[in-house]
Amino acid sequence: QWQSIDADPTTIFLNYSRKLNTKSAVGIGFFQHNTGIFFNTGGVLNYAHTLELSPLVKLSFGANLFGFQQNLADTRFQTDPQIILPQQQTTNDFILQFAPGINLMVENFSFSLASENLFDYNFASKESNTLASDKIFMTMVSYDLPIAIGSDPTAFLRPSFYLRTIPLLDNQIGLSTLFSTNKYWGQLGYNNFYGISVGGGGTFYNRVSLGALIEFGTSSSINSKNPSFEIVASYFLGKPEDRRKVAGFVMEDVIIKTIEEERIEEEKIEKPEKAAPTINEEKQEKEAEKLEKKNARERAAQEKALTREKRKEAIAAVKKEKEELAERKKIEQKQAKVAREQAKKDEALAAAEKLKEEKEQAATKAKEGEEIAVSAKQEQERKQDAISAVELAEIEAAKKQDLEKRTEEQEKADQPKAGEKYEEVTAEDGLEPGYYLIANVFGTKKYYDAFMKDLISKGLNPKSFYRSKNKYNYAYLGRYATMAEARKARDSKFGGKYPEKTWIYRVVGE
Repeated sequence: QWQSIDADPTTIFLNYSRKLNTKSAVGIGFFQHNTGIFFNTGGVLNYAHTLELSPLVKLSFGANLFGFQQNLADTRFQTDPQIILPQQQTTNDFILQFAPGINLMVENFSFSLASENLFDYNFASKESNTLASDKIFMTMVSYDLPIAIGSDPTAFLRPSFYLRTIPLLDNQIGLSTLFSTNKYWGQLGYNNFYGISVGGGGTFYNRVSLGALIEFGTSSSINSKNPSFEIVASYFLGKPEDRRKVAGFVMEDVIIKTIEEERIEEEKIEKPEKAAPTINEEKQEKEAEKLEKKNARERAAQEKALTREKRKEAIAAVKKEKEELAERKKIEQKQAKVAREQAKKDEALAAAEKLKEEKEQAATKAKEGEEIAVSAKQEQERKQDAISAVELAEIEAAKKQDLEKRTEEQEKADQPKAGEKYEEVTAEDGLEPGYYLIANVFGTKKYYDAFMKDLISKGLNPKSFYRSKNKYNYAYLGRYATMAEARKARDSKFGGKYPEKTWIYRVVGE
């Protein structure tokens, strides 16, 4: 999503589906989802079943069960090797999420309703992962228009309309139109947030399907970002002639065979039994048989010519698809080469800037060290005039012991606890050192503005900062001097004013 060079939100999904019978099917899948803030890795089980209420009315229902591990995606921070600090701790939350759906189909009309997170549970925090007010729902209506294209009885055009409700944010409304045949398909749509989408694909050898979809953001909050894209590939493991039957279609040769069988049965019923034929009747029957054989040969010749023409058309279509695929591959390779070269340039520039920054920091620390050494030497000379070497050694030992004790106590207090969401970085972007109680993190300004407005309407005084390293806005409720104060505010739900989940973000001074 957004096609950034680094840390762009990305989803990878691998799935296998199988029919149990003519009315139900199951599936199992693996996925990795990087939102830019969290990294989710897990699997999904799904099941669907159809009830035929009448020849024209069907009711279908199903569910997805997700189980995944969640941790922070961005764990990078700079440390000073001269200062002993606790290392950053990241938590691994295991979450179960249940997403059910239902569909009613009346002939070619379809109405669907689903939820993305109707039920969920976080095993690390031992509570629901989302509040009842944070549930996401979606509804869709569509209508299939059959289209006659050559000998393909399965072609159709499907316009659809959907509505997706998101807590604290504007509802998403979308329109989509799908054109599908047994060889290729195309898609065109619009969403009031993600913008215009265009996609298409094809099926090769009745087994392999390849497709792609691209979205061009048009709303004010994302029109400056690059397009998002989706690539899909699938392989059918059953018999090629059964591929369309899975979706409830019947192939053309089956239809022709059924019609021919009905014609033969009708002829058997309509023809009454006759008495023994006369000489003239036998002659007429022989002439009729000759005529029927002649007509059959002519029909066979016509069908053979038609089959030969279709074969030529199919070969030409496959050749054209191969040429188009080769051309697309050349373009993609060229684009990938340009992207790699740009990435190398950006990496070299970043390395140079980092080296310059490290040199400047080293020079500053060296100068500070010299000044501290001179001051300490002068102070030592003044004290040596008043106290003996033994007393001085005792005082220094006591100070060192006290410093070590206070350092150890501070390290224990700042050490993250098990199951505690916590992130630590050195000073950056001018942030004042301390412990920030984070309420939420946003990569899109539209969602960030809506969230801050909602907190203010609840009587809170939220603040925020922008982190240039990952280009996200961090909304926080308060900043504290110690870890104990931050934990107290988090555990008390910010004095009972904010019941949602929060986590601690520490900024260490240089």
